[in-house]
Amino acid sequence: MKSRSSLRSLKHRPGSIVVRRRGRTFVINKRSPHWNGRQS
Repeated sequence: MKSRSSLRSLKHRPGSIVVRRRGRTFVINKRSPHWNGRQS
């Protein structure tokens, strides 16, 4: 999982979903988990 300052590039990937958990923003991609990301 990549920790990034901006998730804009990750959320445009096919199959990605933006989720908010515990005050953090996550991008979850089940199609290609290489594009998972977290923003603090």
